[in-house]
Amino acid sequence: MLKKLVIKNLALIDSVEIDFTKNLNILSGETGAGKSVIIDSLNFVLGAKADKSLIRSGENECFVKAIFDVSDNNFIASVYNELDLEQEDDLIITRKFTIDGKNSIKINGESANNTILKKFTQLLVDVHGQSEHFHLLKTSNQLQLIDDFGSETINDIKNQLKDKYLEYKQVKNQLDTLGGDENQRLIRLDILNFQINEIESVDLQEGEEENLLSIKNKLLHQQKIVDALNAVKSSINDDGGVGDILSISTRLLDGISTFSQDYASISERLNGVYSELDDIASQVGNMLDDIDAPNFNIEEIEDRLEIIKNLKKKYGQDYFEINKFLENAKIEKNKLDNFNELAEKLLISEDKLKKELYNACISLSNERKKYSKILSDDVVKQLHELGMTKSNFAVNFDDLPEFNDCSFDCPNGLDKIEFLFSANLGEPLKSLSNIISGGEMSRFMLSLKVQTVKHGKVKTFIFDEIDAGISGVTARIVAEKLARISKDVQVIAITHLPQISAMGDNNLLIVKKECGDRTLTTVTTLSYNDKIKEITRLIGGFDSDSSNSHAKELIKLAENYKKTL
Repeated sequence: MLKKLVIKNLALIDSVEIDFTKNLNILSGETGAGKSVIIDSLNFVLGAKADKSLIRSGENECFVKAIFDVSDNNFIASVYNELDLEQEDDLIITRKFTIDGKNSIKINGESANNTILKKFTQLLVDVHGQSEHFHLLKTSNQLQLIDDFGSETINDIKNQLKDKYLEYKQVKNQLDTLGGDENQRLIRLDILNFQINEIESVDLQEGEEENLLSIKNKLLHQQKIVDALNAVKSSINDDGGVGDILSISTRLLDGISTFSQDYASISERLNGVYSELDDIASQVGNMLDDIDAPNFNIEEIEDRLEIIKNLKKKYGQDYFEINKFLENAKIEKNKLDNFNELAEKLLISEDKLKKELYNACISLSNERKKYSKILSDDVVKQLHELGMTKSNFAVNFDDLPEFNDCSFDCPNGLDKIEFLFSANLGEPLKSLSNIISGGEMSRFMLSLKVQTVKHGKVKTFIFDEIDAGISGVTARIVAEKLARISKDVQVIAITHLPQISAMGDNNLLIVKKECGDRTLTTVTTLSYNDKIKEITRLIGGFDSDSSNSHAKELIKLAENYKKTL
């Protein structure tokens, strides 16, 4: 529900704060006073396109703040959850637009873009007579309205349909993983066989590439390695080398080790060094023998490394990734080899689910048609009561595709519908979005909302031009219908008619006045006595006892009617 609208520097408005209440809010005033500016301001904060003409002359920016009570709005709660935002009882939307075209939107103090804004506002307000915010001009929303209207039985069928659709998608996905049609399957098998044979023929071993790179490195630097190893071996084993020196030292220390524990300890350590040095000399000798052995060929090693490199480019970055690819390829190949057995079962399931899906779509369509007929008959009745006695309304359903032509991508059924309307006798039914005027649209929506308001997601409805071309008894009926709707949702209506103004629970007067050298639009909440004066003005009477009595009588009749709701 819209609680408050704050407008600054927009059109003729300097600064106003408008408090709205639940039920029926009525905006009235002289022609040209600026009632449309209030709607423009609300559209602006809801995300409508803005331009510099909105900004009050002489100012650098315009600003609008709308405060909504969403404490019991489950649909708004779902948007909060989707955006991972903390929900508050009040949803505060502010929008600023500057003379240089800069746009600033905030939701509960946090910066937001127009996409996020629309997620909220499409569930907050429906402005009838303004096509940019007219929710039901979209055929998808028209279908949803029918589903909501007949939700008592339609929801069960839709839930069954969605369950069947999920089963069908799972089976179809399983079939797709088996290789699709016969030609696709054979092509895939050829590819898999080639990949498996290529990997297996290489017979890659764990650590093989690393080992070959090490051998290649040794072969490329063989002479340097041999020279170094020979030098080490000679320095240890040749006469006068390190080995001889250590041998002499160990014998000398052994000779005195019995004289002191310190000598014995040093002797033991030196013997350990001599033993380690002897082992090093032996290992270096073995390394030299290995290098001398003609076990490896540099060209063969490079060829093998190139093969491994190509394998890695295709199937993985190392031995383990390549092996995993091979394992998965063999699993897929096995499925394709056994395609006929697996596919036969899945194809039987797919065919069964297609039939069940199609039958569910037919059942859903039949229910939709049944409730569409009920809705259209009721709406036509309401339109006739509203003075559009020659109007007609129907819901057009496209023919369902035949079973063999159906794509079965139908989680919401196969129906394509459109609301059709004719305002005058002899005129054919045409698309609602193409031919309906502002005044006709408001009365049409009023008729529609009388029937569907309890099922909708939007909790605030604005009716502009609701009283275009009506008077007398029809005006009273319009007022009564607005009152009926406002028992379930908040209604804001702009009117020139006393009957509608009398029905208001919260009456607001829009006045345009000159202040110095400027023209300003102001908005005032009317007291009971002020409401009588405004209704007297709308009646066209002077401020007289008889005019006042007539206004009071209209208010009394309105209050009595509301008590019956």
